[in-house]
Amino acid sequence: MKYARVVALFAKLSDLNLEDALSFFYDSYTYKMMSEGIAEMHCRSDEYLADELMLEYKESKDSATDKLTTDNS
Repeated sequence: MKYARVVALFAKLSDLNLEDALSFFYDSYTYKMMSEGIAEMHCRSDEYLADELMLEYKESKDSATDKLTTDNS
């Protein structure tokens, strides 16, 4: 149930649909840390975890933009 709440909150924050948010979640470093019990991430609040996902999401968008910029130069 924890994953579902975090993904739903992340979808709302990122304006992604639930399917895309879930896909991003399962490929994220945050999910890896939660599922492996690293730094007790699974004990953190849903809001904290959704914020961590947002940071990863923004970084992935920024790196994709940087790559496009570099490729078009």
